[in-house]
Amino acid sequence: MDILRFITAGSVDDGKSTLIGRLLYDSKSILIDQLAAIEKQTKNKENGEIDLALLTDGLRAEREQGITIDVAYKYFSTPKRKFIIADAPGHIQYTRNMVTGASNAQLIIILVDARNGVVEQTRRHSIIASLLNIPHVVVAINKMDLVNYSEDHYNNIVIDYEQVAKSLGLKDVKYIPISALNGDNLVERSVKLAWYEGEPLLSHLENVQLHSDVNLDDARFSVQYVIRPQAPELHDYRGYAGKIISGVYKKGDQVTILPSGTQSKITVIETGGEEVEEAYALQSVVLHLEDDIDISRGDMIVPTGNQPRTDQEFEVLLCWMDNKPLIPGNKYLLQINSNRVRAVIKEIEYQLDVNTFDKNYSPEKAVLNDIIKAKIKTASPVSFDSYEKLRQNGGAILIDETSFVTVGACMIQ
Repeated sequence: MDILRFITAGSVDDGKSTLIGRLLYDSKSILIDQLAAIEKQTKNKENGEIDLALLTDGLRAEREQGITIDVAYKYFSTPKRKFIIADAPGHIQYTRNMVTGASNAQLIIILVDARNGVVEQTRRHSIIASLLNIPHVVVAINKMDLVNYSEDHYNNIVIDYEQVAKSLGLKDVKYIPISALNGDNLVERSVKLAWYEGEPLLSHLENVQLHSDVNLDDARFSVQYVIRPQAPELHDYRGYAGKIISGVYKKGDQVTILPSGTQSKITVIETGGEEVEEAYALQSVVLHLEDDIDISRGDMIVPTGNQPRTDQEFEVLLCWMDNKPLIPGNKYLLQINSNRVRAVIKEIEYQLDVNTFDKNYSPEKAVLNDIIKAKIKTASPVSFDSYEKLRQNGGAILIDETSFVTVGACMIQ
């Protein structure tokens, strides 16, 4: 089975944690001891209801405030698909948490309170989904029970959000009316929403097409480890191990090693201890080349004629994730896939308002949760694609040189 990684986002009290709890509960993915613990802690014992939000709001501070402040990950599966859920916080001061949770998400569920419609935080989360190039969007119009399951309320919200989606270039957008608290339209279609002709949320999550999200045209392979056994029977063995980021590799392909630009040919492809004629995106493989070339961790092996950009200076859209401010001239470690190099922030072009999309040009610094456009220079050449073209080879992180803490998430322009 394949895996769908998705994130939930919305304003405070829109029901994100309850939605996830209900999905886990109704799909029978909660262990007996977990259920017993939730029943013991629940605030709604008097009326017999279980507070399903406690499944994700695990931190004490979250339980006391009734909000989500960290990114909680939950795993469940159905006969059709496995799922990894990231429950992200709704407050603007936790933008970095949402960016972290959404960085490798294939789908985002944006919750909208049916009583309030599209609000400022709905737009902000949509902007972040657009910036991170998340391919699939579900607008879950929640708390339909509080508007008497009104089709007019639903239609008005769809009309409003379509304007947001159009302005941000969001493409695959699905609208589903639900009540997370009551379980309407989550796992089974609800008779109370008989006017809605689409599938319930879980069915959509099971059936959304993921194969089209994988880029099979631009082959990229980042070397993670050079295998040299040094054993007598494997005296000449030299393999380059790693994961195929995108594209397809075939035995006999002419390839270029970056950043050096040296060319060679693939002679052997191994996966799972066996030789194969070809391998494709997301497989972990070992490549053997015809020539003895100086290749090390972080180098890329790509098809000759279809190469990413190799440069030492480029622009990024960056979410700052550290309490210490980012100031032009600061030095960090930049990591793209398995390649880690020293880098310096040359300048900050603008700071982006994630509520309005307005740009504040030439700020002196970036502070926690800021999203900025910056120019970076690296100590040695790195190979990359734009984030919009290929997320897997256009995303990078900044690491503090002394503490080795991740301080920034980058989307290369």
